[in-house]
Amino acid sequence: MKTTALFATLMVAGLSASAQTPVVLPAEMQIKLATMAAPDDKRDGAMVYGYSGKDEFTILRKGTNEFVCLADDPAQKGFNVSCYHRDLEPFMARGRALRKEGKKAGEIPEIREKEVKAKKLKMPDHPSSLYVYSARDEDYDASTGTVKNGYLRSVVYIPYATAESTGLPLKPAAPGMPWIMDPGTHRAHIMINPPAPASK
Repeated sequence: MKTTALFATLMVAGLSASAQTPVVLPAEMQIKLATMAAPDDKRDGAMVYGYSGKDEFTILRKGTNEFVCLADDPAQKGFNVSCYHRDLEPFMARGRALRKEGKKAGEIPEIREKEVKAKKLKMPDHPSSLYVYSARDEDYDASTGTVKNGYLRSVVYIPYATAESTGLPLKPAAPGMPWIMDPGTHRAHIMINPPAPASK
């Protein structure tokens, strides 16, 4: 009985550990899902970052156009992929590096702001877009690459723009209407958040 009980305990522990281990999808599937955030005509040529079999962040595909896409992080809950203009890469890469160093969310904007002003970090000198496509855990099946009730929002970075320089409000006038966030900073950007899809 003791042997049986011990075996059962080990089985449960093993299943629990397995359930908590992130599942890294094949590169082709990661690329397919990551590029869902990009405009249709930009998907085939976008550069894609994702995760290796060792769960290392790496380049899955080199690009031929101006877009960079990030695959879903298997260690995080839900589904979240993004694509952005390649001129935002220094800004995005710096954010990833600071997070890896253990910097807190509130620290990262402050650090990057100082680096931009010191000309150590380059921001685009033109409007640059970011698209984020996400879904809840229950609406994402990693085994088949199926996403239901996905939500696509877009951002246009315009460094140091303000409400006065753009004519945009500081909050949306109605669902889906554009507004400006972080005005007057290096990460000033236009937010466009469509109404969330109804759950099916």
